[in-house]
Amino acid sequence: MNPHDVLLRPVLSEKAVAEIGSGKYAFFVHPSANRTQVKDAVERVFNVEVQKVNVAKVRRKQKRLGRFVGLTSQRKKAIVTLRAGQRIQQLEGLT
Repeated sequence: MNPHDVLLRPVLSEKAVAEIGSGKYAFFVHPSANRTQVKDAVERVFNVEVQKVNVAKVRRKQKRLGRFVGLTSQRKKAIVTLRAGQRIQQLEGLT
């Protein structure tokens, strides 16, 4: 799988942006991607060294608009911890 296909987009929640200061970056990843694919993709795309990768499935949530009820899509999230002193420059402006 191409590294640009593995990483879909960064997570821009309040909690994820706060963790950037401690060297942890969160990404939504392809649903079939595993830890080693995520590690390889982050190292290739951003040219950094990855220390640890945690992967979690984000469950669907029920959303409602008036009388209409629907579900959000299920996603997969990866939290990547970089080695000490490493930064992703493209995501530094978020903090």
